[in-house]
Amino acid sequence: MSYQPYVPEKTDMREFTLRALILGVIMTVILGAANAYLGLRAGMTIAATYPAAVIGMAILKLMRGSILEENMARTVGSIGESVAAGAIFTIPAFIISGAWLKFDTFDAYIKSTALMFVGGMLGIMFVTFLRRVMVTDPELKFPESVAASEIHKAGQKGSQGAKFLFQAMGFGALIYTLGVVKIFAATKEFIIKVGTIGSSFVRLGTEKTATQVDAGGTVAVAGPGIYPAYIGVGYIIGPRLASLNFAGGVLAWGLFAPLLMFFLGPQLVEKFYGPGVAMADVAWPDIVFNVWKFIIRPIAVGGMLVGASFTLFRMRKNLAAGMKRSIGDVKKASGQAQAASRFEKDLNIRLVLAILAVAFIMMIFVYEIFSGSMSSAILAAVVMAVAGFFFAAVSGNLVGQIGSSNNPISGLTLSTLIIAALLMVLIGATGISGVAAVLGVAAVVCVSSAVAGEMLQDLKVGHILGGTPWKMQVGNIFGVLLASLVLYFPLLVLHGAFQFGSKDLPAPQAGLMAALSQGIVGKEMAWPLVIVGMLMGFALILVQVSSPMLVAVGMYLPLETTFAIFCGGMMKGIVDRMADRRGLNPAQKTRVENIGILLASGLIAGEAITGLVRATWKFLFFQNVLGVDIPEIFVNASYYVGLAVLVLIGVYLVYFPLRHAGKADEPPPPAAVV
Repeated sequence: MSYQPYVPEKTDMREFTLRALILGVIMTVILGAANAYLGLRAGMTIAATYPAAVIGMAILKLMRGSILEENMARTVGSIGESVAAGAIFTIPAFIISGAWLKFDTFDAYIKSTALMFVGGMLGIMFVTFLRRVMVTDPELKFPESVAASEIHKAGQKGSQGAKFLFQAMGFGALIYTLGVVKIFAATKEFIIKVGTIGSSFVRLGTEKTATQVDAGGTVAVAGPGIYPAYIGVGYIIGPRLASLNFAGGVLAWGLFAPLLMFFLGPQLVEKFYGPGVAMADVAWPDIVFNVWKFIIRPIAVGGMLVGASFTLFRMRKNLAAGMKRSIGDVKKASGQAQAASRFEKDLNIRLVLAILAVAFIMMIFVYEIFSGSMSSAILAAVVMAVAGFFFAAVSGNLVGQIGSSNNPISGLTLSTLIIAALLMVLIGATGISGVAAVLGVAAVVCVSSAVAGEMLQDLKVGHILGGTPWKMQVGNIFGVLLASLVLYFPLLVLHGAFQFGSKDLPAPQAGLMAALSQGIVGKEMAWPLVIVGMLMGFALILVQVSSPMLVAVGMYLPLETTFAIFCGGMMKGIVDRMADRRGLNPAQKTRVENIGILLASGLIAGEAITGLVRATWKFLFFQNVLGVDIPEIFVNASYYVGLAVLVLIGVYLVYFPLRHAGKADEPPPPAAVV
């Protein structure tokens, strides 16, 4: 045997137990819903492997559980995040594009569940073919898998990780709740009013003092939103990427919006509100919001399209190597007999092939409902199967190289969507039914790719710890099934409370998918604006911006969101600089990194769970189930108290990690969870 796992092959240690499975499916629902909230709000998701590892380890230790039970709970608990990631990138696009007129119907539930479940099952089945070769490939380092396995190993010797995570969850939930009930103002919007051409004045005031404008230009400038989740995201992605994201917000709200309002203000008001309506008749926040929604966002879509393409181009060698290796892996796997060692036992190949056949037939019927044409449905199912397997293999290879947090799922899905859309046009499938079929293909492939990457990451952790592959695969089937049955409801609640594509729920990737499917199949895209965005994205590439996609996403998001992410990134930058100034050694820096990531993850989870509670309350209020809306204690809460809270969060994220750096002569901690 070429490796020595943490737990030997011959062991009586418990692994696939009812308590581990129950804990895993509970975590998969909670972490999946939290990531759905985060992805729809901020356009990003976080890997659930680390929170699931820490939570599962903490709870099972109270029950005297084994490390293999912890591995099983983490495996099942983290799969919901990947189902949610695939779902939020595509399912809201059905509503945004108009392919589905309503989301609160049994029909929408069945379709959403079918897309998530089939995509998840395909991801698991495809990985079953590839696992044996991929997890032993020396060229695939699986950095996040190594880090997760070290968390479990450290837990055997005692770890404070759970304490930091739960503490941060409570803190994040408290801050978010205080903001919702108006203890402090999360953001403050200002008006910058620029005179007409030939004038030379700029006036700054609050919304209360300047609610009406004349023919001059206006732009809203917002302070950072005091949202723990956004700040946590910024901390995790770091100062460089947070700055790129905020740069997009500055371009949208500090350049494009003022210029458009300066030169075309009166014409835009008439376009949005009808002939004869003057700028003085409309509140300035409404005008600027419409400029951002209907003009700047399509430009951002063009930038995201180029950004995603550039990401795939930059990874072309990895993608080509992944495709070549995937083909070789399938050949090797097909020629290997089922091994007797428990470390090498996967699901029975006959069962895998049967499930794949059933999924293919099922999707033909689903796509026939979407498109209204059997030929279109068969073509869509073929594209789904081929692209799904290809991108599942590529996703697995990319996770092995760069980790699931950096896996470009949206870029892979975008490629599938464009291929499917062009094929639909070639066979004459147009209109809203064609759009629905294209989005259906994209949804299955997106979920499949996300699940495949996460599944391979978890299988690598099991490979290191000594888990049994077929048991982990069965556990993930339960996880995918429950996530598919349940995750529709958080989406329904969020849509019912805030609406997909709104300022409060931007859903940037879903907006991109909807715009492209409408543009190619439905022929409804504002192509001039998209082309402007594509040229902007090309210009960003020419000036060597490392992530044009992140800049474009920043343009698509509200300014207070990108500002909060930027603040979180700056907090991480302060921690890194102070660690260098204090002369911390690599082991101490790793401790600081680990604790900081756990605190940021806790802030995200705390707000996400509380945000779902808030959305549920508002949803029930709108449905007249509850007669009382969420109370607001101070309607005109102080913005300066909000700034004080922002400083408090900053102190929390800077002080605690540095305080627990440990002594220089302490043994090195587990690898950093990034």
